[in-house]
Amino acid sequence: MNNSPPEHVPLTQFAIQDNCLQIGGIPLTRLLQRIGTTPFYAYDRHKITQRIGLLREHLPTEIHLHYAMKANPMPAVVQHLAGLVDGIDVASVGEMKIALDTTLPPGRISFAGPGKKGHELSCAIAAGVVLNMESEQEMELIAQYGECLGITPKVAIRINPNFELKSSGMKMGGGPKPFGVDAERVPNMLMRLHALGLDFLGFHIFGGSQNLNAEAIQEAHTKAFQLGLQLAEHALSPVQLINIGGGFGVPYFPGDQALNLPIIGENLRHLVPEVKRQLPHAQIVIELGRYMVAEAGIYVCRVLERKLSREHIFLITDGGLHHHLAASGNFGQVIRKNYPVVIGNKVYGTETETETETVSIVGPLCTPLDVLVEHMQMTKASVGDLVVVLQSGAYGLTASPTSFLNHPIPIEVLV
Repeated sequence: MNNSPPEHVPLTQFAIQDNCLQIGGIPLTRLLQRIGTTPFYAYDRHKITQRIGLLREHLPTEIHLHYAMKANPMPAVVQHLAGLVDGIDVASVGEMKIALDTTLPPGRISFAGPGKKGHELSCAIAAGVVLNMESEQEMELIAQYGECLGITPKVAIRINPNFELKSSGMKMGGGPKPFGVDAERVPNMLMRLHALGLDFLGFHIFGGSQNLNAEAIQEAHTKAFQLGLQLAEHALSPVQLINIGGGFGVPYFPGDQALNLPIIGENLRHLVPEVKRQLPHAQIVIELGRYMVAEAGIYVCRVLERKLSREHIFLITDGGLHHHLAASGNFGQVIRKNYPVVIGNKVYGTETETETETVSIVGPLCTPLDVLVEHMQMTKASVGDLVVVLQSGAYGLTASPTSFLNHPIPIEVLV
């Protein structure tokens, strides 16, 4: 019986040449020379383009793709994606300003999230951005600000559905939630919305995120469309938008398998025609963040010291949880698991005999939480070698406590 722990699924999105990882067609060591310092994040624009192409290939042509900017708001990444997707979803005025700097018209930008402040609502209305309303109170405020500005706000209702996306890393719907309006409250809200004279577009139904279970996503899509059609019966104007959220996951941990996108697309091909028949004016939107960018990014830090403590080797680096909270296991993990990590300038092929060792990789912070790798077998590394955390294009730098202990903030590049 094999009791060995599961290993990471081989990740082959980046080429390896002369035992060195390539990103954007550039050897990692050359990229470091170009940047001049570690740590840094690097995102491969070609990989992002490929991922959008994969989605276009497998999803029905009627599906509009929106990018959830919270996954990675680096302006260069957003600018690149703006030429590939049909819309962008933002969650703050700061993100909205980045989106407005792209070539996308404001009407293809949506603003979601609870607790929007008055000035945020006012800025979004003035810009012509679509506001995904999270509550009845927010709806009343939007109407007031619209009247003051002399502008009719464009709005959609974010729904807290009466179901959840099973097997999700983070559940965003079902049960009591701070996000959206409980589905059963929406009919009354629609009546009030009409009386307020808002420009109603449709519904945003988001059930969860980071899901690798294609059957669970299929079920959520089916239920989201059913709910959208039911709620549309209460609308007093044609529904122009059904956003069924996202939730497509990527493999991070040992045992994870890549999402089966083709069967998700096949299910949507069965569902979409009926939705279009009943709501002929509605755009059908899938909103993805992580799935578009996570696998196109890496985080790179440098080994500063090899330290032996009670027969265990620690590689101490100039990076850590302050730059990559998710890889440290402190961004929603219940039981800490290792991200896929390699020594980027020593990525030996399987046919090459190479010395390996079991190590932990830690950062320079004075806390036991600052761990990037825990007891993992890796190529033997020396001082100066480059530790690379894969799957780092989403929820990396901007999801991390960069001010903790006041170390320098890493550089980000799109190559």
